[in-house]
Amino acid sequence: MRQEDGPLPDRGMARQRIDRVRSAVRSAPLPVKIVLVMAILAAAVVASALPARVGDLVLILALCYGPVAIWRKQRSVFASLGVAAWGLAAILLVAALTPPLTVWIVPLLLLPFAVVAVAHSAPFVRNRVPCRTVAWTLLWSVPAAMLAWRFAHAQPILSWVIGWLLAAVVLGWRFAQSAQDSRVYTRQQARIPPATGPPGETAGRIIPPAGAGRAGQPPGAVRAVLDADGARVHQVAAGVPERAAPDPDLPAITVEQAVAELDAMIGLTGVKDQIHQLTASVEAARRRAQAGYQTDKPMQHFVFLGPPGTGKTSVARIIAKIYYAFGLLEAPSVLEAQRADLVGEYLGATAIKTNELVDQALGGVLFIDEAYSLVNDGEGHSDRFGNEAVQALLKRAEDDRDRLIVILAGYDRQMEDFLASNPGLNSRFAIRIRFAGYSPAELLSLAQAALAQRGESLDPEAEQALARMMDDVGRRRLADDLGNGRFIRSLVEKAGQARDVRVMADGAEPAAAELLTLEAADLERAFVELTSRFRGYAQAPTVESALAGLDELIGLEPVKRQVHEIAAQLRVARLRDRQGLVSQPPARHFVFTGPPGTGKTTVARILGRIFAALGLLVRPEVVEAHRADLVGEHLGSTAIKTGKLIDSALGGVLFIDEAYALYNPGYAGGDAYGAEAVATLLKRAEDDRDRLVIVLAGYTDDMDRFLRSNPGLSSRFGARIAFPSYTPDELARIAEVIAEQAGDSFDPDALPVLEAIFQQACERGRIDELGNGRFARSLFERACAARDLRVAELDEHASAADLTIVTAADLTSAVTELTREPGQR
Repeated sequence: MRQEDGPLPDRGMARQRIDRVRSAVRSAPLPVKIVLVMAILAAAVVASALPARVGDLVLILALCYGPVAIWRKQRSVFASLGVAAWGLAAILLVAALTPPLTVWIVPLLLLPFAVVAVAHSAPFVRNRVPCRTVAWTLLWSVPAAMLAWRFAHAQPILSWVIGWLLAAVVLGWRFAQSAQDSRVYTRQQARIPPATGPPGETAGRIIPPAGAGRAGQPPGAVRAVLDADGARVHQVAAGVPERAAPDPDLPAITVEQAVAELDAMIGLTGVKDQIHQLTASVEAARRRAQAGYQTDKPMQHFVFLGPPGTGKTSVARIIAKIYYAFGLLEAPSVLEAQRADLVGEYLGATAIKTNELVDQALGGVLFIDEAYSLVNDGEGHSDRFGNEAVQALLKRAEDDRDRLIVILAGYDRQMEDFLASNPGLNSRFAIRIRFAGYSPAELLSLAQAALAQRGESLDPEAEQALARMMDDVGRRRLADDLGNGRFIRSLVEKAGQARDVRVMADGAEPAAAELLTLEAADLERAFVELTSRFRGYAQAPTVESALAGLDELIGLEPVKRQVHEIAAQLRVARLRDRQGLVSQPPARHFVFTGPPGTGKTTVARILGRIFAALGLLVRPEVVEAHRADLVGEHLGSTAIKTGKLIDSALGGVLFIDEAYALYNPGYAGGDAYGAEAVATLLKRAEDDRDRLVIVLAGYTDDMDRFLRSNPGLSSRFGARIAFPSYTPDELARIAEVIAEQAGDSFDPDALPVLEAIFQQACERGRIDELGNGRFARSLFERACAARDLRVAELDEHASAADLTIVTAADLTSAVTELTREPGQR
């Protein structure tokens, strides 16, 4: 048996017994309560006759209990007596300071106990918190009465009249408040019928109210739940524990008001639909109970999935209000928590800390943000502290499901992994609500609403600038990274700060309109500040500029043609989508084959710019990687390492050079580490296809063998671009461009030598071995080194031409060193 499925703890049984005693005291008739109060008074008199230390201890305990009872809103007679002890102590103190102490003080000593009796017996006053009624009454009556006793000691009747009259006035005031609350309450609740039926048969059952199912039955009709002895343990509405009357310290909320607040939120269409269905389900359960059918309490625990800033906390508060309005929760409160609020500093402390947190949330909603952090199995090691918190949370979620709603929130993928880590999570948190990121139009509406709430406005140019910014965020799919609604709040706040700096810079007294109007420059400044932290965001590539950069490359004509085709396909797909036409999803992952030094990394960067320009990527950045960046040191760590690498590339391009190294058939028993990396890569390539472009590059033959090793590679990496080797003329042009970029040039006599070098390398079939374009760069760099060695002997006599021109001798020296066979000197 799992821990969370075990029996109720002893503490739960003790709580039930205490609740039964409280219920018996509350339901006792007035004469019984008066006898009980007199018995407690007699006990107090006996305690005063005990030795001084014992009597003082009893009085101190009573005085200490009073403030605690007020703070915790306790409704027991003992709580009210603890408060009354303060009034009794004040009366005795003043009487002791005004000798002689006579029997005339007795009517004042009886005043606190009379107030306690009224607070627990009057039908309307008991709707208030009784100990607070006692506190208010004695706070007004006792000081005034004792002042009269102090300064008019000869007329004790005056102090009696003042004390008892003020007490009656305060109790009347509380009576009027309770009567008003009861009138509101009776519109929502039906009267409780007497419990009927043989004891035992009705144990734990819901007893429908008298006249249940009649037309006009008010919502939230109250029924009684009986224990095995036939005693009414608590009241339920549609299978729910209900308060005896509305707490005056809690707001009056209706289901309609809570649902209207939800509907007023911007966006979140799917979330609203789910909450409406949930509300209808609870209402249906209430009506079934009204019709006399047995029904379970419709309490649920939830999982909120989605990016930050999408209103998860706000919706949690609305759910608390809905369940509170139905009478399912004691208060519409939401207690927010994170991992640090549940996990202790050592094993054993976590369960205590988690239980204390749940105790604070009882009667309301416990909202745990980033709940997936409770299971942080990094590098293959189990998170024992987090698992302890999860176990304690699961047990309390089951044991206290009648008094608590738990909401776990976080990102989609991390939360799915978290829920799969423990079978109890999936079974107890069955309802998932997905929060989608805001669209550009919704972000614009959020900004306008935020400005209206602040009493600010935009000038016409600022309105257009704000719309462009939201479109840009949507095109780059950056809303989730920026934080959705949180980004809008920060944007408005920072734009306001920029406006304040601008209007106060002149030193003149600004007009009222200037203090409340944002200009386009204010928004631009705030927008740049908020987005500058994202890599590559400042770059705003266009398809035309990306293709122009491609066309400027030397050679690679087949590659250029194929990239132009890819760009055209992406453009047409976007146009078809805008017109509502069906289009094939464009290729997102590519295989680059060919020898080294043929521009594969450069073309990958150009592809990233094209995808970013069309809004298919957040940024045009390329993350380069090799086998060592994906494979871990032991089985299990490879998947983690590969996942972290992919996370770092999300929104851009992941370029894996020599990808064929992930499949190494030479290992005995197979390459388990490489296979784990490939499996992880394939899964993420599919899961994150809307946020990532992956390029696998390598030699043609090796890549063919690698793609055949796993059928998933061929299906997910279907777009293939073959890079040819450079010709001698193209290599010579590449070398000249490299020299020009470095501020150098080749001597006219050196150009034929340069062409001859490349011609000879190509004819001998060594150009791929030497690295194509890399060979051209290495040749130039070596020639520059030979030139620098020669010019250094001229010292101060060297001219500008000597310092920048590469000669034929320099090239001859460089090629000799680069093409020397291994072992030669």
